[in-house]
Amino acid sequence: MLNKVKWVYSSQNNQELAQRYDQWSKKYEQDLTENFGRPTREPIVDLTIKYVPKNAHILDAGAGTGLMGQWLNEEGYKNLVGIDLSLGMLAEAKKKNVYTDLRQMVLGEPLDFPNDNFDAVTACGVFTYGHAPSNSFDELIRVTKQGGYIIFTLRPDFYEKSDFKAKIMDLETQKKWQLIEQGEPYKAEPKAQSDLYLQTWVIKISNQGKKILK
Repeated sequence: MLNKVKWVYSSQNNQELAQRYDQWSKKYEQDLTENFGRPTREPIVDLTIKYVPKNAHILDAGAGTGLMGQWLNEEGYKNLVGIDLSLGMLAEAKKKNVYTDLRQMVLGEPLDFPNDNFDAVTACGVFTYGHAPSNSFDELIRVTKQGGYIIFTLRPDFYEKSDFKAKIMDLETQKKWQLIEQGEPYKAEPKAQSDLYLQTWVIKISNQGKKILK
């Protein structure tokens, strides 16, 4: 099963990444649960509940098969929009009937949403090796309202080894956003990779930063 993860991570470009997720989409959730031992609900849900009101307009960035949307919907969030680069994954997400809109978009490229469109953005399992780049944050900030939140998971090892550390710090230095909370690292795939941890970040979009962007 690890070979499938490496196969996805080794994609040479977004087109190949999308095609591989298309092929994996129908068995993706089953593999996560049975073979990887992924949590039945990620800690990102509780941190979203902590900061984001139930009537919020939320963008689920990198929605995949819609697990994040399902978890949030179960907690009373009904105004959810999902995007993903894989049409196969989006087709699975649509079956859950929890999103008001699902669209194919690629993180790291311009997003087809107006400025200040969402109260919050969630991104679970999206920022990792060979996936959405750190410049994805620029567009996510643009489409999030002043005082809104971007809540995402990040591998601590990937944070240290990639350009994400510099990007996150730079955005804070520019006062475009502010780190509010970091959740405790947790084992993400205990059955497959016992040393793989994820950590949830809660970022608030600063008013000053939005003025700078405009």
